Amino acid sequence: QLQLVESGGGLVQAGGSLRLSCAASGRTLSNYYMGWFRQAPGKEREFVASISWSGAVTLLADSVRGRFTISRDNAKTTVYLQMNSLKPEDTAVYYCAASNSIVRVKSSPDYWGQGAQVTVSS
Repeated sequence: QLQLVESGGGLVQAGGSLRLSCAASGRTLSNYYMGWFRQAPGKEREFVASISWSGAVTLLADSVRGRFTISRDNAKTTVYLQMNSLKPEDTAVYYCAASNSIVRVKSSPDYWGQGAQVTVSS
């Protein structure tokens, strides 16, 4: 079983930056595609970003492209989401996710973290 734990959330002013971390344990991280999702109050959970096993291929949602970056360090078993130029509409609970399928990691991952709150004030 793969366990995922997010950290790094918090309160930031619009235009600021935060970096979320996702620490993995239980299985070899390099075997999994990794992703980030978010869920704002009253809205459905949505895909934010994904990254391939090696980190060479990344995918970002249109709403965050150019502002967010996903990366991974398999040696440290950690995945990161660097969030710059944050907007109030980025306020949400952010979830780390994993799958051994490049298709499922963007839609229905096999593993989820517990979530980290990100709040952007205007």
